[in-house]
Amino acid sequence: MQLSLEQIREWMTAEFAAESVGAVQRTLGAATASGYSIDSRTIQPGDLFFAIHGERFDGHDYVEAVIEAGAVAAVVARANLERYPSDAIRTRLLLVDEPLAAMQRLASSVRRHWGKRVIGITGSAGKTTTKEAIAQVLESRFRVHKSHGNLNNHFGLPLQLLRLQPEHEVAILEMGMSHAGEIAALCKIAAPDWGVVTNVGTAHAENFSDGQAGIARAKYELIASLPRFGTAILNSDDPYVRQFGRDFLGKTIYFGAGSLSDPRAESVVPMGAEGTRFTVVAEGQRAEVDLRLMGEHNVRNALAGIAVGLASGILLRECAAAIETLMPPDKRGQVLQIHGATLIDDSYNSNPQALRAMVDTLLTLPAKRAIVVAGEMLELGPEGSRLHRECGEYMGTRGINLVVGVRGEAKWIVEGAKAAGAEAMFVATPEDAGAWLRENLRSGDAVLLKASRGVRLERALEALEREE
Repeated sequence: MQLSLEQIREWMTAEFAAESVGAVQRTLGAATASGYSIDSRTIQPGDLFFAIHGERFDGHDYVEAVIEAGAVAAVVARANLERYPSDAIRTRLLLVDEPLAAMQRLASSVRRHWGKRVIGITGSAGKTTTKEAIAQVLESRFRVHKSHGNLNNHFGLPLQLLRLQPEHEVAILEMGMSHAGEIAALCKIAAPDWGVVTNVGTAHAENFSDGQAGIARAKYELIASLPRFGTAILNSDDPYVRQFGRDFLGKTIYFGAGSLSDPRAESVVPMGAEGTRFTVVAEGQRAEVDLRLMGEHNVRNALAGIAVGLASGILLRECAAAIETLMPPDKRGQVLQIHGATLIDDSYNSNPQALRAMVDTLLTLPAKRAIVVAGEMLELGPEGSRLHRECGEYMGTRGINLVVGVRGEAKWIVEGAKAAGAEAMFVATPEDAGAWLRENLRSGDAVLLKASRGVRLERALEALEREE
C-alpha cells in the first residue's frame, strides 16, 4: 500500500533522523513509499527498506547501498545511527527501537486501515496448495491478495500485508510455525477473520516435547485468535483438526470425505498424471470436478477452496469450475516427462505424512518401475530415525521398486525400505541423486522426488534436465 513517510512514521512510532532540520523533515515526510523490502538485493526505486538483523545478515550493513539504489528511505535502529555520519544518508532514515518490530506494527496498522476480510491458513502440509485453491475460487468473484512464495513467518507475513492495496477485497495469508506461540503472534499482526487448517503432522516435532499433540495446540492458535463472528474451515479427516471446532463460538465448516463434512468428496478416482476426478457434495447439491492435481490429499486441499468459496456466496458449480483450472504450485506435485519417464517434482518440502501421501499418489501411475528419490526430513527431533525408517518400510510394503535416500537421516529410509523388501541405496547429495538418475532412468519409469526444503532436492532434477 502506498503511504507517505509521515503516515509510516506515525504508525510505526518512529522519528526522522534529520528532524532537527525542519525543511528536510517536511520534504521526507511528504515522500511516498511505493514498496517495502528487507532484501537489499531486490530493492526497487521508491521502496522503504527495513534494516532487519537476521541470523546471517544485518540489514544495517546495506543501508547506504539501498539508498544509492533508489530506496525512498530506510528504517534503522536508533542504536545504529552513528554508523551513518553522512547527512545524505541521515536525511533518508527513520529511527525505531527495533526495525522488525516496527515493520510488524506498520503491517498491523495497514491491515486495520484496510479493514476487509483476511483468511489465515495453517497446517503441517498443503498450506501453499490450499492457498492457491482458495485464491482460484475467490478470484472468480473478488479482487484477491494472496501470499507469494513462502512468506509465511514473522518476516514474510508483515511484508505481505504491506503489499495490500485499497482495491483488494480479501487477503489470503499462509501462517507457518516451528514453535508454540508463533501463529498467535502472526494473528496479532494479521487479525484474521477466517481460519483454515489443513492437517496436523510431525513437522517441527523437535521443538515440541509432547510431539503431535503440542503441534496441534500450536496450529489451534489460529482458531483461538479468530473473532466471535469469525469462521473456522477445518479438515474433518484429520483427527486433531476436527476437534478444533468444538469450543469455537463462531461459524465452523468442515471439509473432507467423512459424513461430518459439507463440502464432502465422493467417488474419488485417480486419473494418473492427468490428476484426480471426484464428486463434491455440498448444501444438498453435487458437482463433478476434474482436478489437475494428483492425490487424495490434494482433493482435500481443493475442498478447502470450495468450502471458502461457498461460505463467500459463490455457487457450487462456479466453485467446481474454478477449482478445475488450478495448476500445481512450483515443486509441489508438478508432473514432468523426461526420457520417456514420468517424474513428480514434489521437492519443495516433506514430512512423514506428506511423504506417504505422495508415495500413494506415485503408485496410481502406470509404470514399469516405481522409484522414490527421498531426501531427509528435517526438524523431526529424537524420533527422526524411527520416522524415516517407518517411511522406508511403508514404501517397501506398498510395492515401491526402488528407493534412493538422499543425505543425512535418509539412510534410515533406505534401511527401512530394504527391510521391507525393496531395492534401496543411499547417496550423500542431491547432485549424486541427479547423477544416478542420468545413469539409471528408463522409459516407463515413474519417479517421485520429495525432501525437506533444506536438502534442495530440486538440484537432482536440475542436473538431470541439464544433461537432457
